[in-house]
Amino acid sequence: MKPLEIHRALISVSQKDGLIKFSKFLAERGVEILSTGGTAKALRQEEIPVKDVSQFTGMKEVMEGRLKTLHPKVLGGILAKRTPEHISSLEEIGGAPIDLIVVNFYQYEEVEKMKSPPLPELIEKIDIGGPSMVRAAAKNNDWVVVVTDPEDYDVVMTEIKEHGGVTAETRLRLAAKAFEFTARYDCPLCH
Repeated sequence: MKPLEIHRALISVSQKDGLIKFSKFLAERGVEILSTGGTAKALRQEEIPVKDVSQFTGMKEVMEGRLKTLHPKVLGGILAKRTPEHISSLEEIGGAPIDLIVVNFYQYEEVEKMKSPPLPELIEKIDIGGPSMVRAAAKNNDWVVVVTDPEDYDVVMTEIKEHGGVTAETRLRLAAKAFEFTARYDCPLCH
């Protein structure tokens, strides 16, 4: 299987380490970048072209930002196999393939470490859309690259430079890391 070329990326991160360098790299290669809230703002401040997810979906963020990426055009763009049937279904809803998901979640560990964390504050830090996109991308790693750790930006950039895309081996490794990431993320609330 040849390396996966990246044409469209969705980037929504709470941890901004390495974000600008990685996003500039993608933009310089013609990758369309979709983003949300603070991430989009950070990219715009650096004059990196970015399209709001709401512009991609045609739906504004609602409920104070609680609902923005849980949309058929986003999840369909991530889950679609690059087969005629899936692409046709995606086009029927006005969607387009998303080849790269770069997501890390709201950090509620700091709130949780408090002696008696206020439950409403803890609950507001729970990310819903991020884990859904990460799981979808990891499931569909034949067609999508998922990055949950800023430490992996260099790996992706190197593969794109050397191979024109991200290899199946790296996509599978990043998918396994993403599943582990989502499992660890959910565990603190299980105690």
